[in-house]
Amino acid sequence: MDLEEKVENEYDSSAIQVLEGLEAVRKRPGMYIGTTDVKGLHHLVWEIVDNSIDEALAGYCKNIEIIINKDNSITVKDDGRGIPVDVHPKTGKSTVETVYTVLHAGGKFGGGGYKVSGGLHGVGASVVNALSKWVEVKVFKNGQVNYIRFENGGHTVEPLRVIDTCEENRTGTYVTFKPDPEIFDTDIYDYNTLMVRVRELAFLNRGLRLTLRDDRDLEDTTGETFLYEGGISEYVKFINQGKTPIHEDIIHLEGEENDVMFEVAMQYNTGYNENIYSFVNNINTHDGGTHEEGVRRALTRVINSYARKANILKEKDESLTGDDVKEGLTMIVSCKHPNPQFEGQTKGRLGNSEVRKLADNVFSQGFEKFLLENPEEARAIVEKAMLACRARNAAKKAREITRKSDLAVTNFFGKLSDCKSKDPKVSEIFIVEGDSAGGSAKKGRDSMTQAILPLRGKILNVEKNRLDRALGNEEIRTIITAFGTGIGDEFNLDKLRYDKIIIMTDADVDGSHIRVLLLTLFYRFFRPIVEAGHVYAAQPPLFRIMHGKTRKYVLDEAEKEAYLATLPENVRQRAEIARMKGLGEMDAEELNETTMDIEKRILRKITVDDCMLADSMFTKLMGEEVEPRRKFIEENARFVKNLDI
Repeated sequence: MDLEEKVENEYDSSAIQVLEGLEAVRKRPGMYIGTTDVKGLHHLVWEIVDNSIDEALAGYCKNIEIIINKDNSITVKDDGRGIPVDVHPKTGKSTVETVYTVLHAGGKFGGGGYKVSGGLHGVGASVVNALSKWVEVKVFKNGQVNYIRFENGGHTVEPLRVIDTCEENRTGTYVTFKPDPEIFDTDIYDYNTLMVRVRELAFLNRGLRLTLRDDRDLEDTTGETFLYEGGISEYVKFINQGKTPIHEDIIHLEGEENDVMFEVAMQYNTGYNENIYSFVNNINTHDGGTHEEGVRRALTRVINSYARKANILKEKDESLTGDDVKEGLTMIVSCKHPNPQFEGQTKGRLGNSEVRKLADNVFSQGFEKFLLENPEEARAIVEKAMLACRARNAAKKAREITRKSDLAVTNFFGKLSDCKSKDPKVSEIFIVEGDSAGGSAKKGRDSMTQAILPLRGKILNVEKNRLDRALGNEEIRTIITAFGTGIGDEFNLDKLRYDKIIIMTDADVDGSHIRVLLLTLFYRFFRPIVEAGHVYAAQPPLFRIMHGKTRKYVLDEAEKEAYLATLPENVRQRAEIARMKGLGEMDAEELNETTMDIEKRILRKITVDDCMLADSMFTKLMGEEVEPRRKFIEENARFVKNLDI
């Protein structure tokens, strides 16, 4: 190494970069908001709304309004106490300016600001400011309207000043911000994404009125208002729409200890799936934690104890397991904690050990009382769990067939044509409708990385059947075996044999039905596969256009018309247009070219953005109740296109 090179690589103080103020946030936005895609964009809204929610949790705010403005900026209004406007002793600036320009400045870090607060980091306002093109804050306080504006990543335009007067008793904070397009992949807000979370916040904070309005929509002048006096009990009722409850009344239990507030709402239905969602300070703890563990433990113990004492469970009968007592249960667990400790990569798990005992005590006392006071409902709950127990034992026996790791079962049935590669990262499996399409797919595939599994007919609707019945279905057993993950309590995502699971069905009514049946199966029995983004729907072409030696495939009517418009008039008139009736009539080359070739195909990733809405939709479309399905068809029939009659 010569002297020049040595000097160039010198490691001294000049090599250490110091990021001042909000520069650090702009440099590494992902550290503060997770991502800079559409998810991160919407996260900015929740950082500001969380501040208003904190005022509501402290008992000072009753109304919060969120407005999507015409320019895709966001306004959040609340009627809380208003951010303090006096000069902060530590910074020498107004408290409003301090909160919006200094990281970790807020009422969440001790000092008596908030006993309980939402959000994970307590850096909300300053982070939003750092990642915005501009921010405006108005504070209504002491009969005055105070105003401050920030631009270009959080720089103060001028200090806080009074711009108007207001009624003496009027208080609140109005914040408007415009996300910086240089930071985010998109700056277009999605109304439905915001609506789902706003509704959730209203359920979790009873008595709080939240309004969402979209000023980009000229017809939406008032927006939607969400106010639930019943809180999480109404949440359970909402999730159970379209399901048949076993007991009419929703069980609501709550308690408080050492400033930790805890509540549960629950209701059993005749379905076979559990829907348990837990929250801490309005944050969805999707990985559970001590609050959920306390409840689950108490639920199993209380039901077993009651069943024994009431002589419904005999001495010789085995005790009911956690899975047995959760069948058909819809439950919301909510905990408000002054100092929550979150665990896991995604901060989705509560770790506070003292909460486990509190949750257990509050739940077991309240639920025990309910069972004793409502013997008919109690018997119905216990008997449902006993049926689930029998089904579980039957499923255990049926499951044995899916345990063979060498795929002997699938090969025995002669269905699965596996790929040569054993590397899950590059392997994919096509689940194909029918043997004829399966035959073409086998010939047209890349045998190194693409496996083919043809289905004969329609699989069992698992929305209407328990696991044991599902495991009796040959097609479903084959799918389970091929995936390699196991099922139920044996499920292990790490054992998934394919990175992509691609549903390849005809572009007609039957094809759509098979796709929905498969998605129901995946959502109910393999939900982590869907949530991890492994499930796709192939997009086979609907039309083939031929002119001269050119062969063009298009996905739909609109694409067909757009392509024809590009052709000269004389070519357009001679063009042969054929509607593709199904995958089975394509030869191997055509199928590869249009639907299977990695370079040319179009796949649609199946996502579950909102588990509760997905659950409700599967119940509505695939469940036992006919009326919700009829209503859905009546409301949506006018939107149907390309219907095969």
